[in-house]
Amino acid sequence: MILTKNYLEKLQKNQLLNLAEFVVKENFKHHSNNNLPKDYKDDVNAIYKEELSFYENSEIYASKNYSGSILGAIRVLKWNYIDVLPLQKIFGINPLLAINKPSVNHIYHVGRFAVKKEVRDISLFKELLVCVAKLICNHKDNIAFAECDSKLLRILNLLGVKTNILGESVNYLGSETIPIAMTYDGVLGFYNNNKHLIDKNLENTTEVYTLPKSVVLNTSRHTTL
Repeated sequence: MILTKNYLEKLQKNQLLNLAEFVVKENFKHHSNNNLPKDYKDDVNAIYKEELSFYENSEIYASKNYSGSILGAIRVLKWNYIDVLPLQKIFGINPLLAINKPSVNHIYHVGRFAVKKEVRDISLFKELLVCVAKLICNHKDNIAFAECDSKLLRILNLLGVKTNILGESVNYLGSETIPIAMTYDGVLGFYNNNKHLIDKNLENTTEVYTLPKSVVLNTSRHTTL
């Protein structure tokens, strides 16, 4: 169990390989009893290259302990309508055809949501998620897509995040993964209840901010997106 003071940081390009390694390892730790496949480095390199291509339009948040180790991470990409999203690669879903709204402002893609298996702090989970919710809630016509682990999807619903399932699940990085969409209306309640967890100006700086004292819960149902 990890119970330690942490801080929230925006990751820079030179930290993307660390992010990819963390995401892949935590996926398999959560879903494969800590058994890493021999070729797991292939997944790390694939994610690293993809995140490098997305970086200019992305915001990546990580919660770290004071030794600099990542405890949790999440990435939100503002889609430029050109990049091929994981939603398209993995599920063959065209985001533009999946939108059931009369008008759209910005389209986001949420990914690389991972929390270290040993962490038992639900507030860390919320802090990462609210960074994304803040962007979605900047405009009533924003929408976000994600490939969501089935366990994580249940947690999102319990936290008050309303999601729309877009298709059948597939196995991805060792877990059952479901394509979902999140709208302004679907995340607004969660955002209003949890926006106090992050500094209101975090998204405009690369400086480090100290988080509020964590609320520790006895739960291990933290997983990846």
